[in-house]
Amino acid sequence: MLKGIIQPNHIPLNKFQLFIVGVPPITFVTVSGIEEVLQTVDMPDRTKASGGQTNPVEFQAQTMMHHLVERIALEAWFKEGQDPVTPTYKKIGTLILKGIQDNVLATYTLPGLFIFNRKLPDFDIADEGNPAMAEWSFSADDVLPI
Repeated sequence: MLKGIIQPNHIPLNKFQLFIVGVPPITFVTVSGIEEVLQTVDMPDRTKASGGQTNPVEFQAQTMMHHLVERIALEAWFKEGQDPVTPTYKKIGTLILKGIQDNVLATYTLPGLFIFNRKLPDFDIADEGNPAMAEWSFSADDVLPI
C-alpha cells in the first residue's frame, strides 16, 4: 500500500463492537490483541509438529466508568461467574470490525466467552479530568472467523 493512500476496504483500529446475547452492545475504548496459539508437540527428532488444537484465548478490554448501561451489564455478567456460578456465565460473543465507510469487513465469533477479571481504575487526586476506565479480562474457548 502506498503511504498516504487509504484503500476503501481499510479496517481502522477504532471501529469495532462486541455483541453478546443478553448484554447491550459493547463498544470498548481499547481491546488488546486477541492471540490464538496452535498447540504444538515436540517430536523425538527435536522438531515441532502441530498438536491440532488451539488454546483458549484471553484478552483485555477497557470501558469508561461513566458508560452506565455497559458497566452495569458487564458487572452483572462478571457476577455470573462467581459462586454460585450460573450455567449461563459462558456466552457467545460476536466481534464486528468495520471499515472506514462503516461496512462490516471482519467478524469473529468468540464461543465460551466470559469475564475472569475486573480492574477498577487507579485514582489520583492530581489527575485533572482523564476519564475513569475499568479494565475487563476475558477468556474464550476459540476465535472463529465468520
